[in-house]
Formats: sequence, C-alpha cells, structure tokens
Amino acid sequence: MKRAESPPLVSGAGAAIGTLGGLIGLGGAEFRLPLLISLFGFGALEAVILNKAMSLIVVASALPFRAASVPFASVFGHWDIILTLLGGSLAGAWFGAGGATRLKSRTLYRILAVLLVLIAGALLFGHDVASSGRPLFDGALLVVAGVVAGFGIGVVASLMGVAGGELLIPTIALLFGADLKLVGSLSLAVSLPTMIVGFTRYSRDQSFKVIREQRRFILLMALGSICGTFIGGQLLGLIPTAVLLPLLAMILLISSVKVWRHS
Repeated sequence: MKRAESPPLVSGAGAAIGTLGGLIGLGGAEFRLPLLISLFGFGALEAVILNKAMSLIVVASALPFRAASVPFASVFGHWDIILTLLGGSLAGAWFGAGGATRLKSRTLYRILAVLLVLIAGALLFGHDVASSGRPLFDGALLVVAGVVAGFGIGVVASLMGVAGGELLIPTIALLFGADLKLVGSLSLAVSLPTMIVGFTRYSRDQSFKVIREQRRFILLMALGSICGTFIGGQLLGLIPTAVLLPLLAMILLISSVKVWRHS
C-alpha cells in the first residue's frame, strides 16, 4: 500500500464509496478515483488501473445481485442494445486505455479532473432521465448513434477506470427507449466486457505492475465497496434525491479541483 496501510481505513473507504454508489445505483468508482489519488497517494495512471480492477470486481458481483429482480433472460433478451453499444465501447475502451498509458502524468490529472466535472453534470442532469418507451432513432441511424455513443463512453470509462454507468444509463434510456427497470442491468452487461478490454490493454503497460504489488489493497477496498453498495441500496429512498444528487455532484466537483492541482 502507499500512504495509508491500515486495513480498516482501506475497507472503510471502500465501504463509504460503495454506499455513495449504492445510493444512486452505481458502483462508486467515480468517487473512488480521486480518493486513490488524494488519500492513498497513487499516481494518476496507477489510480486508474487500480480503480479499473476494483470496478471489475464490483460490477461482476452486481449483475448476479440484480438477477433476482431483473432475470438474465430479460437482460439478454435485449441483445441488440447490448451489441450495438459494445460495437463502440470495446474500441473506445482499447483506444482510451492506450491513450492514458502514453499521456504525461500532469496531462492525465487534468483530463481526469475535467471528466469528474462532466460526470458530476451527468449525475445532476442525466440520472433520473425518463424513458419514452421507444428508440430515439430508427434502423441504421440508431445503430450508428449507438456505436458512436458507446465509443465515447468506452473512452471515458477506460480513462477513469470506471464502469461508465452514469453515462450508459441515460444513453440506454434516451437513445433506445429501454424500460427503466432493465436499464441498470443492461448498463452492467455493457460495462463488464468494456472494462475487461480496457483492463487487458492496460496490462501491456509497465504501470500494470501496481496490480501485483497492491493485491491486498485491491481486495480490501473492493470488499468494502461491495458491502457499501449493499448498504447504500438498503438506504435508498431515505435521503431525498433532490438533496442527494447535488451533494454527490459537489463532492465530485471538489475532487476534480484537488485532482487538477495534484502534482
């Protein structure tokens, strides 16, 4: 571990992040990234790779957790949406990860800070988006729009080491008119292979050695995140959305300033 070697601190931080994510129906990776940089002292690229590893664990556990209320048959019954978005997101994930490994640390810090601001905006204005029940476009135009959107989301998710749910959820709801009960699971079905591709690309860089060096750290924080996600889900509804979302967006904005100034 880097600065903070206390297992309770690592697991506790993961639980706090997971709780925030659970309250809004996400894995919390957006909040984990600035914490890895500011509290635990990891460099930008190391933090992104570690965030990606922990996000993979959280997302992989989230799909079976949701299967009780949203069966796999219902999710993969919408294979056309999943494949359309994956057509862009897999390429975007590879491209984003490749770009991140070539960027100077200072430049990557600045990009991450800007992306945190954009995620805060998506949290405020896209989280409770309503589905029309019908696709925004028809035929080939819908496919093209889906692939382009998927590519952009794949790049952002790979650069930040996140699942990309905050961008995927409004995209699936608005672009494809998917049922809101399905949207979260469809997002996870797209996120998981997208993250695996980005993770594979990162494995080709020497910075990937942080995974071997920090296995204990990853496990402790990932387990804390999973527990926190469960807790956040149980607390869902206790805090009004009108209060919760601006508060979480403010946390991301403050984090973006800290990441921007990090050296």
